[in-house]
Amino acid sequence: MGLGYIGLPTAIIAANHGVEVLGVDVNPDVVKMTNAKQLHFVEPGLQQMLEQVIESGMLRADVKPSVCDAYFVVVPTPFQGDHQPDVSYVEAATRTIIPLLKEGDLFVIESTSPVGTTESMAEIIYQTRPELKGMIHVAYCPERVLPGNVIYELVHNDRVIGGMTEAATDHAIAFYSQFVKGDFHRTNSRTAEMCKLTENSSRDVQIAFANELSIICEQAGINVWHLIELANKHPRVNILQPGCGVGGHCIAVDPYFITAAYPQESQLIAKAREINNYKARWCAERVKNAMLKFELDNKRKPRVAMMGLAFKPNIDDLRESPAKRIVTDVMQAVSNADIMVVEPNIKEHKVFKLTDYRVAYDSADIVVLLTAHNEFKTLPWSDDKVILDFCGIFK
Repeated sequence: MGLGYIGLPTAIIAANHGVEVLGVDVNPDVVKMTNAKQLHFVEPGLQQMLEQVIESGMLRADVKPSVCDAYFVVVPTPFQGDHQPDVSYVEAATRTIIPLLKEGDLFVIESTSPVGTTESMAEIIYQTRPELKGMIHVAYCPERVLPGNVIYELVHNDRVIGGMTEAATDHAIAFYSQFVKGDFHRTNSRTAEMCKLTENSSRDVQIAFANELSIICEQAGINVWHLIELANKHPRVNILQPGCGVGGHCIAVDPYFITAAYPQESQLIAKAREINNYKARWCAERVKNAMLKFELDNKRKPRVAMMGLAFKPNIDDLRESPAKRIVTDVMQAVSNADIMVVEPNIKEHKVFKLTDYRVAYDSADIVVLLTAHNEFKTLPWSDDKVILDFCGIFK
């Protein structure tokens, strides 16, 4: 249930390992593209594997589910405007398959979810189908993959399996063992849910330290990249690299699932979210100030190249991207600005007109490096340009 950045790769890889899979998505365009052997996002190696499993008949897509033996909910769980988690997609997917469930079936939620969601969905199932209580196997099993390396990590990464019963954990492990080579770690559903949130909140806190350090170093006149390199020579120090904020469907979202449920207890986690959100605003202000200074010094408006829209290097994923927020902020704040937007991993965007990265770099007066794509690392340093490097291309 859900053919997005995690659901579709999972379906493809399971099918490639001999599991007959029905992929379900409410978006008919995604279903149509999948059946036509067309990947609707960029992920290295996945296109060829999709073609193989569609041609073999091991995978097909539809807008509605049908009777199966195992059901996996892999739909988005965004947060609402007040940073409250939204599990409506999980509930909708769950309710859709309730009429199809039968004794012995496996029901697994993979979507990142607030603690207690698996229990809540099980209760919804049993309220509607009380005869199924104790007769189906319900578990939570979060993914932990890196976009751009999904094929390898879905197979080789360890998995945390949180069944609502020991039997449910056994059944979930039996299924995933068909294609997962990593180790399986048994626990209950609530701990598995919190484990996923903890992993990404930990990353968010670590990134916040690096981002805060970069702001301090800017004020102190210190090269933050060199500083971190030196500090990491300590055998027990491992500072991450700063950037223009934090984006994506996990790290920028999951901590809110903890802070919403435990607002008094999650002080550090909440502060990390605040710092990482502030870093994007700080970067946008730096760009606007550089544009104003250039105009005052040169009596003309600058040509500005905004390099990168994706939330991390070498992918096409723009979800919760701080780079995209910075570009939008600058374009809305500076009237009649001559701004070129660059994102080499997508062909077009419905809001931004995209420019080739070489053309933008060569013709720009101000270059703003937001995402450390490999293409940008081939560009030469130019003393004739104002270069705002927020991602360490020229560190």
